[in-house]
Amino acid sequence: MNMSRMLASTAVVLVLAAASAPHLANAKVTAQEAAALNNTLTPVGAVKAANADGSIPAWDGGLTTAPAGYVKGKAHPDPFAAEKPLYEITAANMAQYAALLSPGQQAMLKRYPTWKLKVYPSHRTAAYPKDVTDAVIADAATAELTPDGNGVTNATRSSPFPIPKSGLETIWNHLLRYRGETTERNVKQVTPTPDGSFSPVQFSERVLWAYNQKGGTIASINNRLAYFLQEVTAPARLAGTILLVHETLNQQAEPRNAWTYNPGQRRVRRAPNVAYDNPGTAGDGQRTSDQLDMFNGAPDRYTWTLKGRQEMIVPYNTYKLEGGMPVGDVVKAGHLNPEALRYEKHRVWVTEAVLKSGTSNVYAKRTFYFDEDSWQALVVDNYDSRGEIWRLSEAYPIQYYEQPLFWDNVHAHYDLQNGRYLAFGVKDGNDYVRFDVPLSIGDFSPDALRREGTR
Repeated sequence: MNMSRMLASTAVVLVLAAASAPHLANAKVTAQEAAALNNTLTPVGAVKAANADGSIPAWDGGLTTAPAGYVKGKAHPDPFAAEKPLYEITAANMAQYAALLSPGQQAMLKRYPTWKLKVYPSHRTAAYPKDVTDAVIADAATAELTPDGNGVTNATRSSPFPIPKSGLETIWNHLLRYRGETTERNVKQVTPTPDGSFSPVQFSERVLWAYNQKGGTIASINNRLAYFLQEVTAPARLAGTILLVHETLNQQAEPRNAWTYNPGQRRVRRAPNVAYDNPGTAGDGQRTSDQLDMFNGAPDRYTWTLKGRQEMIVPYNTYKLEGGMPVGDVVKAGHLNPEALRYEKHRVWVTEAVLKSGTSNVYAKRTFYFDEDSWQALVVDNYDSRGEIWRLSEAYPIQYYEQPLFWDNVHAHYDLQNGRYLAFGVKDGNDYVRFDVPLSIGDFSPDALRREGTR
């Protein structure tokens, strides 16, 4: 990493010093480090202060009040709709901003003359309920990785390592970040051909986040991170296909359990291959199973190295993707419409994942850029076995102010080799995300899957 990109504030230097230390299974933060949380650091470990030139503002608690006109279950109004871009980054001027861009972002600019990054004023909107941030602060003094790094102990509710000491801790922060206690969403997935033609796939999803439940513990959740049910409702040729997943927290101790319902056969079957680099549902080969939500599943096939924290131009506050533009105007050849996106300067944690010898994955290396305010992976550079950028992944997040929580509303994987991409979460006026739908574990049994398929 270019050290000129590293931050120089005292708080950051202290955290980076801790982050550069080798991981020990029982290493916890010191009392001095823990005292920084909710003081010089935010409750989730971000630097509270603005950066040197003020282009990244101080964190003031985030966005927790819905703008006028918001109706629960409908599109989220853009709090920043009146703002204009500060500048645009294109292939012509990207050298000027290279220190703030990932290699994958630069490759996209070179690959597509129509691609640009419209950079707006930065707003640190990420925020969570107080009981969740209180849990994060408490976890900092108790949470540990299992000896093999494939699980977490003594943690609850959200990202357990606000002051990370290893790359593994950063990916666990992403995997365990708070996304509500239940989620229901109706969204679209698109996989355009190189000329921009596409047929959207409609998904209906329900999730019970076991780890995020109030009062839950690692012991009480029976090694279950989440219960996930996803049904394809369109087009007709795919409609009725249902995937049920019991997402385990430590997948080395117990692999994720998955079942599928096939409407043609009217049968529920075990699905052992819904993991790692097996193809994603209805994705036309444009994403792997472990790329849903930018990364999911067991981290055991990679060696994770924490590189540090830096300033970067990243997608942020992308409320324009909330159904305000017709899907046909958002989905374009080669990439999403830059006019529908919003980029801001923020601080990110950088972690490199390198495929271990003797294991397999289509991606030989991945570089993750995690938002310091939320642990959401905002950008991922995915490399092939030749060491070349294969796919750039970007998450387009918003602050769901009614909850509150920070999560992508769309994420996309751009294939720089075949000229195609996959975007998940695209919405029209009828699509939605909700966090107040009552769900129980009984809603996620194989019998419930059978009932869903035959109703």
